[in-house]
Amino acid sequence: MSEVLRLQYHISNSDFTRAGEASSDVKRKLKQMGVDPKVVRRVAIAMYEGEINMVIHAEGGQIEVIINKSEIKMILSDNGPGIPDIDKAMEEGYSTAPDNIRTLGFGAGMGLPNMKKYSDSLKIDTKIGVGTKVTMVVKM
Repeated sequence: MSEVLRLQYHISNSDFTRAGEASSDVKRKLKQMGVDPKVVRRVAIAMYEGEINMVIHAEGGQIEVIINKSEIKMILSDNGPGIPDIDKAMEEGYSTAPDNIRTLGFGAGMGLPNMKKYSDSLKIDTKIGVGTKVTMVVKM
């Protein structure tokens, strides 16, 4: 399928005042495009969870969203510490967020599980000390 729209966002480390802006922008654009509200909701949740994970755990990063007629692909890349145990990180409730982040209401350990739950495919490429790339696809 040919590409319909490509969006890019820079995500800053620990910037909770702007956290969620990228996922809100994608949600707004999908609504304007007339995408099924169920698809919009899934994309917004999956991307928000990824965006918040980047703010909490990474040294910032980039999100690229590619919208085709058949799917929405979200590629989240960061230069953070990497994920030492992906299987453990995928468990609901498991979190490595520090206490100061938890007091803000984040870091409940639902980020990666929700990203998997609300996307049709989830791929995680991570290297300790180098960073993580998460690719999620939601079918139209």
